Amino acid sequence: MRIIHTNNAPAAVGPYSQAIKVNGLLYTSGQIAIDPAVGKIVATTIEGQTEQCCKNLAAVLEAAGYDFSEVFKTTCFLADIADFKAFNAVYEKYFISKPARSCVAVKDLPAGALCEIELIAAK
Repeated sequence: MRIIHTNNAPAAVGPYSQAIKVNGLLYTSGQIAIDPAVGKIVATTIEGQTEQCCKNLAAVLEAAGYDFSEVFKTTCFLADIADFKAFNAVYEKYFISKPARSCVAVKDLPAGALCEIELIAAK
């Protein structure tokens, strides 16, 4: 088991790792739209926040030696299910391999985020 960390994605805001690699599988923690350059959420729209989530995940994938083509499962959380269509428009630019996915609306997300994405990838 190996803990994955990169400064190109936001540091964990609690007692957890950005990702764990075990037996060829990569499990990421959920990424919200914190811009790692400034340490806070900058984007105010669902599109902007989804884009930042995906950029954060790209950085974690790269640090672990993976890319989006190796992702086979995602779990997505939306603060408002009405954002589903706009979220998907950005999401599909990154997850072109169309991994299995769950997408649910939740009451609240950390730091007032509009969305959060976690993934599992395999070599």
